[in-house]
Amino acid sequence: MEFTAQQIADILNGTVDGDPDVKVNGFAKIEEGTPHSLTFLANPKYEHHIYHTEAGIILVNQDFVPASPLKNTLVRVDNAYAALAALLEMVEKLKKKQKEGIDPAAFIHASAEVGEGCYVGTFACISEYARIGNNCKIYPYTYVGDHAVIGDNCILYPHVTIYDGSIIGDNCILHAGSVIGSDGFGFAPEGEQYKKIPQLGNVVLENDVEIGANTTIDRAVMGATIIRKGAKLDNLVQIAHNVEVGEHTVMAAQVGISGSVKIGKHCKFGGQSGLAGHLNIGDRVSIGAQAGIIGNIEEGRTVLGAPAMDAKSFMRSYVIFNRLPDMYRTVEKLQREIEQLKKELNK
Repeated sequence: MEFTAQQIADILNGTVDGDPDVKVNGFAKIEEGTPHSLTFLANPKYEHHIYHTEAGIILVNQDFVPASPLKNTLVRVDNAYAALAALLEMVEKLKKKQKEGIDPAAFIHASAEVGEGCYVGTFACISEYARIGNNCKIYPYTYVGDHAVIGDNCILYPHVTIYDGSIIGDNCILHAGSVIGSDGFGFAPEGEQYKKIPQLGNVVLENDVEIGANTTIDRAVMGATIIRKGAKLDNLVQIAHNVEVGEHTVMAAQVGISGSVKIGKHCKFGGQSGLAGHLNIGDRVSIGAQAGIIGNIEEGRTVLGAPAMDAKSFMRSYVIFNRLPDMYRTVEKLQREIEQLKKELNK
């Protein structure tokens, strides 16, 4: 596939700064651009590359002002990163073969319902009274449990497991190996043993949710574990029972959320951050990578560290952490001097 700068600008509602007829047939990172590739500049940290890249077309924000002349053609848009995402999505749809139909080796129970335009792959299993919406893609070896409900336009990649009674909204994407509705980690001490507490609830994913590979979301003890609309969870994330994740919240890989945590809207979780149970996290909270959260966090805060603290306080403390060995040696030296002074005064 080949596109001119003008065609790309028309698709993105942008403007061309340079040759509107220059053509590209692929994408590249800005430092690896070739004359027939398109790249983008969204982060100012990478601006120095724009003066050396060979890329034929560069997506930039409308307000970008180059510090020196450029030989490349620019396509100016409101948001270069979002524009690139839109282009990549368009190309992916053009390139991907649309899968449809039921593979003869798939199993669909007689009581299950599968909507129009669906694809169900080899050895996929759709269990009793499960309901699949229209235009869904159920890839090989995926399991959909009894009474599970999946909305329209969903994609379940290979080896996804949807336990009984789980509810998946419209336009959701579940990547390979993700598990929705496994038992929560609930055990009651009984003497020297632990007795399993039945997990009778379910999991609800609202519309436009994306779940990464090998991520697990546990069913509730009672009620539902809920992932609100537009939330995006990376690979290897663990969501425990009765958690509620707010709308458009994002989590990087290896985040762990303990039971009964309530998370607000538009929050951001860095990789390997972890939350203790029964906490409340306000809207628009940012949690740094590897942060350990042991208390509630108010709306709009940014925290780092384990235990986590305000990001500015953490950075000030970090400066001191690095100086601790020198400070320790200084204190030891002062102690010796004090002891020497004491000895001299006592003579």
